[in-house]
Amino acid sequence: MATHVADSHDLIRVQGARENNLADISVELPKRRLTAFTGVSGSGKSSLVFSTIAAESQRMINETYSAFLQGFMPNLARPDVDLLDGLTTAIIVDQERMGGDARSTVGTATDANAMLRILFSRIGDPHIGSPQAFSFNVASISGAGAVKFEKGGQTVKERREFSIVGGMCPACEGRGQSSDFDLSALYDDSKSLNEGALTVPGYSMDGWYGRIFAGSGYFDMDKPIREFTERELHDLLHREPTKIKVEGINLTYEGIIPKVQKTMLAKDRESMQSHIRAFVDRAITLTDCPECGGTRLSAEARSSKIDGHNIADCCAMQISDLAEWVGGLDKPEVEPLLAKLRHTLDSFVEIGLGYLSLDRPAGTLSGGEAQRTKMIRHLGSSLTDVTYVFDEPTIGLHPHDIQRMNDLLLRLRDKGNTVLVVEHKPEMIAIADHVVDLGPGAGADGGAVCFEGTVDGLRSSDTTTGQHLDDRAALKDAVREATGSLQIRGASANNLRDVDVDVPLGVLTVVTGVAGSGKSSLVHGSIPAGEGVVSIDQSAIRGSRRSNPATYTGLLDPIRKAFAKANGVKPALFSSNSEGACPNCNGNGVIFTDLGIMESMATTCPECEGKRFQAEVLEHRLGGQDISEVLAMSVAEAAAFFGEGEARTPAAHKVLRNLDDVGLGYLHLGQPLTTLSGGERQRLKLATRMGEKGGIYVLDEPTTGLHLADVEQLLGLLDRLVDAGKSVIVVEHHQAVMAHADWIIDLGPGAGHDGGRVVFEGTPADLVAQRSTLTGEHLADYVGA
Repeated sequence: MATHVADSHDLIRVQGARENNLADISVELPKRRLTAFTGVSGSGKSSLVFSTIAAESQRMINETYSAFLQGFMPNLARPDVDLLDGLTTAIIVDQERMGGDARSTVGTATDANAMLRILFSRIGDPHIGSPQAFSFNVASISGAGAVKFEKGGQTVKERREFSIVGGMCPACEGRGQSSDFDLSALYDDSKSLNEGALTVPGYSMDGWYGRIFAGSGYFDMDKPIREFTERELHDLLHREPTKIKVEGINLTYEGIIPKVQKTMLAKDRESMQSHIRAFVDRAITLTDCPECGGTRLSAEARSSKIDGHNIADCCAMQISDLAEWVGGLDKPEVEPLLAKLRHTLDSFVEIGLGYLSLDRPAGTLSGGEAQRTKMIRHLGSSLTDVTYVFDEPTIGLHPHDIQRMNDLLLRLRDKGNTVLVVEHKPEMIAIADHVVDLGPGAGADGGAVCFEGTVDGLRSSDTTTGQHLDDRAALKDAVREATGSLQIRGASANNLRDVDVDVPLGVLTVVTGVAGSGKSSLVHGSIPAGEGVVSIDQSAIRGSRRSNPATYTGLLDPIRKAFAKANGVKPALFSSNSEGACPNCNGNGVIFTDLGIMESMATTCPECEGKRFQAEVLEHRLGGQDISEVLAMSVAEAAAFFGEGEARTPAAHKVLRNLDDVGLGYLHLGQPLTTLSGGERQRLKLATRMGEKGGIYVLDEPTTGLHLADVEQLLGLLDRLVDAGKSVIVVEHHQAVMAHADWIIDLGPGAGHDGGRVVFEGTPADLVAQRSTLTGEHLADYVGA
């Protein structure tokens, strides 16, 4: 029987893709199959999958809406590609951290809280109100007043009352924590305001804050704060928002403490800039709210119970326990709701997140946990012929958990969906129906298709991925001897069970265990970053298109000073964000033209030709190069340039050497941070922090986003740190890093309340020989023991 013409569209065809570093490539991807995209970090995988295929799918969906609705949507630019054919609706499940608001929790992010609120509003005893009576985001409000309305041709005035019953704790406003301010961190009381008494970031007397304080007339700007009257101190710290007029302009004056609460404390701590976070940590002590005990809910919301549990108890339970409790409820009147809630909670358990609780702040989830949380709403979906796009779904997963993730991806595929996965782990690449390998190198050396075909074909190819696919790191013949130990006693953060452990110093120590076993709680909770400790976590690098590796690492400062010294001018001229910026494009290098509902047009600035600097700045040279030519250099070229000769600058050369050591020699100094891949950003952060003085380095999954070939280079870097006398402690799941360790601390045996204990301490060889834990079994299989 002849194939129907509608069934012939079984390929997603990409022709002439040029986004970021893609070199005019063309690929054909089979629909309703699982395709893995491989290649070294920075080879163009995300540019092809996210910036080209997924971006165009989302843009075309947005175009189906009216111009009015499109005005409220993000304006997506068309990817730089000649042809995209056979696209289906794309659902992107990325690693972006969740949250950004202090009130966002795992429950609110996944709709589980919404279902619990409905459940309690229907069958909770006593009945206290609608679902919003159980919401910590809704405050209780009541009021009364006269209303006028037309009735029978006459204006009638009536008194009306209204009340909204919300579940928000009135003391902490639904945040679960109350904040006490250390006033000595807000100001130096021996100085006056004009002398710069305020130490809150951004509160400079040179700008608008100075004008507002001076124009308010509430206090003497030249009087030391310690001499303020009680009234003046109250106005400075606590005054409610008050309209004032300064220099003929209407402004609002507000006390420092309510202002800081609104502008800084309302944000999730993880999303703060580093200097703001440091101030908040210094100035504010957060304790569980005494009114609600940290539950965020009012006493009324906590009084309503189902089978002896209130909604706060349910949210505090480990999700696997909550799923069991909900499964045991026999309430026919709400059975459809219970079925939906059971499915959501079971999905948490199935995806390996059963150890979380619904009241866990969303901002504290790791990148891998956030990605798996976003997957929950897609499990059990009735949609088919959808393209699911995943960005390294194995991040943060123990080898034991990866098999479960593989099963989920295959289930999505078997329902008739196209699954596209950017991935480095061989265990996941192995289940792919089709593989696209990009490379051969990274950055300008990548962006080409090196291989397209089956996993077996990749294995026998001579590509970098093919050569390293079956790499297995061997256990070391001899391990280093510890020079001392860091004693941790009675660690009980989160799920840790009064853990006592000695972390050896002067060696490479790997802390491992299944996801949720308590690794980060042990390491970050017991070894806080501070004196002598350099802690490199997984928090995202934030930066606009104006930020680049040179600005992020601080490399631009010594370069600007070297240019200024060589030419007898000031350093600010050599900044495209300051005095040296091209006035036509404000140092952007491109000019954006807003075309209403259509995508904005970005054109190269005709004045500076994309160089971002004024013409007169480019006349100043160092070693025969102008500042724009230096920013166009790769890290490796710049290291040679600043290492010797006329341009020799030791401070710049040291930073460049660190960047080269972490495998970023191909990056261009002026490349916008927005174009870097996840793995590149992780290594950029590592290179930046390597310059800090400290005897102990704590790294949280440094193999994130790294190709198998890059892992070898990372191991070499860790060895160099240890050989230089540093102690390196790594939280990691990658078996190659475990095999390379001198000492392993394994937590478990399970996740959540099934974990939190040290189940093994010793050398990798002993762990493999004993095979007493899940990690031991997987490591033994990996090294072929």
